[in-house]
Order: sequence, then C-alpha cells, then structure tokens
Amino acid sequence: FRGTGEYDKVFQEGVYNCAGCGTPLYKSTTKFNSGCGWPAFYEGFPGAINRIPDPDGRRTEITCAACGGHLGHVFKGEGFSVPTDERHCVNSVSIKFVPADATPSL
Repeated sequence: FRGTGEYDKVFQEGVYNCAGCGTPLYKSTTKFNSGCGWPAFYEGFPGAINRIPDPDGRRTEITCAACGGHLGHVFKGEGFSVPTDERHCVNSVSIKFVPADATPSL
C-alpha cells in the first residue's frame, strides 16, 4: 500500500541492494522525496537495472539486471528537479538498504 513501504522515508547514507540477489542497485544520494508513497531514485548503478516498456506505453518496468527481480517502474518527464528527470518508483520489498556505516558480520 502507498506510503507503507519500509524505505519510503529512509534518507540515510548507504546503498540499496536487490532483495533477491544482493546486487547493488542505487546509491542513497540518488534517492529523493517524490511524494508518491514509494522510494524514488533518479538513477541506478550503471548496468544494474533493466528497462522493459509496459504494453500500455505509459510506463516502463524496471528489473534487477542480475536476477530479473521486479523492482517497480520508471517514469520520465514529471518535472522533478533531479539530474535525469526520471523517477524510479521502487517497491520497498524488492530492495534491501545497507547503511554506509554497516560493518560486515564475522
């Protein structure tokens, strides 16, 4: 449901990885508050995200390039003040946030 995702309001420094395979997808510095109720990013790591146009032509599905897991959709031209004029609307359940200050478990 809109606005109930774990990462919608998280703005800590770190990296968002694919929940399915652990591949890094987004830097926290590319996340912005779009007001849509889902985590929004303006770009992912190069080569980490595949784009598949939806048959309706209104939006484009985004998936993890490594495992094919569904991430959400990307929208263009909505007028947000971000470098790419894109909004990656990502489902919180499809990503896992790793804080920058996280230390590996032994």
